Amino acid sequence: MLEKLPDVIGHALHGVRAGLDAIVFNTLGLREGMSTIALTSLAFADHAPLPARYTADAPEGEGLSPPLQWTGVPAGAACTVLLVEDADSPTPQPLVHAIVVGLPAGDGALAEAALPSADHPGTGLHVGRNSYLQAAWLPPDPPPGHGVHRYAFQLYALAALPEFSETPGRDELIDALRAHAIASGLLIGTCERPDGSIRIGQDAPAGPAIAG
Repeated sequence: MLEKLPDVIGHALHGVRAGLDAIVFNTLGLREGMSTIALTSLAFADHAPLPARYTADAPEGEGLSPPLQWTGVPAGAACTVLLVEDADSPTPQPLVHAIVVGLPAGDGALAEAALPSADHPGTGLHVGRNSYLQAAWLPPDPPPGHGVHRYAFQLYALAALPEFSETPGRDELIDALRAHAIASGLLIGTCERPDGSIRIGQDAPAGPAIAG
């Protein structure tokens, strides 16, 4: 995992970030005239650190998806969808950590570990592709020394239930949002891996990987 990357790589990429303005919530103009969904978590407050159990930060990190709950979904909604992006990934677009489509309309919740991840099967949701092309929760895994990463948990209410593919990706989801979104909500969780994360005796990988 990326905790083994040398600190120098994180420092070199420190100013390279997709940016919060690049997440879907801020790029599609969906909020103007739309209802607001209150998206929260029992595990962390807005703009507060994610507990280690929901990250890839060994040894505490279990890679679980965190619990979420939401209220304020408008009566005209046919379904809701979840998108989680890393606004601070050093990539042209935010790194996608999770997509879930076809969630029930109305106020709802996702339990801890509801999304599949390594060693956790999930609860049978319709999960799309993350940026590693896996239909799973991609645990936060920022490189050491890169600074704070902001993980944008976004919930959208749709006025129609699109016929999503088996594992929809970011582009497919954006098309559906442009056509059908009627409400949105945003919750930010943070994660940072400071310098010195490489333990004595660990070998760094031969080259850098995509940070997230």
